Amino acid sequence: MDQDEKFQIQEKQALKEKLPKNGTFGMILSPFNWLRKLSDELQWSFVLGVVMIYGVNQGVGLGLSKLSTQYYMKDEQKLQPSEAQVYHGLIMIPWIVKPLWGLLTDTVAVAGLRRRPYFIFAGMIGAISMLVLSLEKDLYLGFALLLLTGGSAGAAIADVTIDACVTENSIAHPSLAGEMQSLCGLCSSVGQLVGFTISGFLVHRIGSKGVFGILSIPAALAILVGMIIQEPSIRNVSYKRASPKFVDAGRAMWAALKSPVVWRPCLYMYLSLAVSLHIHEGMFYWYTDAPTGPSFSQEVVGSISAVGAIGSLLGVLLYQNAFRSHPFRKVLFWAQLLYGASGMLDLILVLRINLIFGLPDYAVVVFDAAVSHMIGRLKWMPLLVLSSKLCPSGIEGTFFALLMSIDHVGSFSASWAGGFLLHALNVTRTTFDNLWLAIVIRSVFRLLPIGILFLIPSSDPNVAILPMEMLRIKKGEEDSQDPIDTEMESLMKGSPSTTLSYE
Repeated sequence: MDQDEKFQIQEKQALKEKLPKNGTFGMILSPFNWLRKLSDELQWSFVLGVVMIYGVNQGVGLGLSKLSTQYYMKDEQKLQPSEAQVYHGLIMIPWIVKPLWGLLTDTVAVAGLRRRPYFIFAGMIGAISMLVLSLEKDLYLGFALLLLTGGSAGAAIADVTIDACVTENSIAHPSLAGEMQSLCGLCSSVGQLVGFTISGFLVHRIGSKGVFGILSIPAALAILVGMIIQEPSIRNVSYKRASPKFVDAGRAMWAALKSPVVWRPCLYMYLSLAVSLHIHEGMFYWYTDAPTGPSFSQEVVGSISAVGAIGSLLGVLLYQNAFRSHPFRKVLFWAQLLYGASGMLDLILVLRINLIFGLPDYAVVVFDAAVSHMIGRLKWMPLLVLSSKLCPSGIEGTFFALLMSIDHVGSFSASWAGGFLLHALNVTRTTFDNLWLAIVIRSVFRLLPIGILFLIPSSDPNVAILPMEMLRIKKGEEDSQDPIDTEMESLMKGSPSTTLSYE
């Protein structure tokens, strides 16, 4: 290293040490300095892609689509709460088959590229689905669900593609894995805050179908990401090898899953989500239609969701600044315990206990939304970081998609179970007598995952979790025409032994 390089490094270090001392101005600039740091360590196009996909495509898109879909199901399709809960699970099926999208991005290169074409395809299918849904009138329920599923598929494909990019960088820069996941969570939370803030106003002004038309814009931004994001081109692509690659990828994933260091966290992720029953559609109908309920307007419901997004943002910041270096198991224990307790806030509202003490409905709902979303995000962040550390090199997109698919299967199970619970307790558009019992059952079930925390590793979260056999790229093979093959070969030699302690 020559004198000029040393001087530049010292100058950058001096600048970093100086900025936090600038008081309020330094605090305002700190997020931008953080983004600049990530852009210097990684690629600016990658950081911008994360912001656009997580922040706009998913964040703003989720904020707008959640409320518009709920009102569309209730007012346009005239569904019962239990039916809406079940159909919500069906719409999320594209997220369950994320390994398929991951296999495509990892094994089937288009014009020598493994990421960019899939961003473009995701943007097209999402934008078209939303436009058709907004323009067509008197749609049959089946066709409406198909279009909603198409919009969900566009978001899922964009998500798995950016996840692959994040995972590749997490493995290449393990010390930045937590910061990258914090960036993803931060963008998602800020985007949701914006989306939820304007969703109620938009639904009130232009209706749920009009909002679907606006949703085509965040969906189409994935096309822009596909145009600007940088990735190396694969030379001499052979499409005849696509089928063997699928088989090899399946074998590689199975070889990885046979390792206890992988399957035990996967089992916890599924069970912890599956037993957290979803009854939010029952609560939504109670907020808006119950004779003894608060009868919230669209704007109020949107503002409640916006406060929930603020809670999610606080959860990300809390994890980033206070719990990022704590063991996964310890963070999850307290988060799961508080998650179960926070569910009882809905009970105070439904039983109208808050009115006895003179507490307005809106204040209780806002507090509930902020607390429950903050705890939910705090519970989710360590699982995201853990998932990014469980992905073998070469099949990052596929395996991270598999892990996220397991989580979505858990959410799907929770959604269906919650729908059946609402149906069994006869919670309908006009009858809410047993909604309190559904809340109690859900809150108790949220505590059950504490009993299986032994499945989560107790090691330092800042170190690599996978054995080196699953991460190492053999010297001399790094410049191969298709790097995925060498990683699959090393994985299929056998299940590597685990070096983690679960005690």
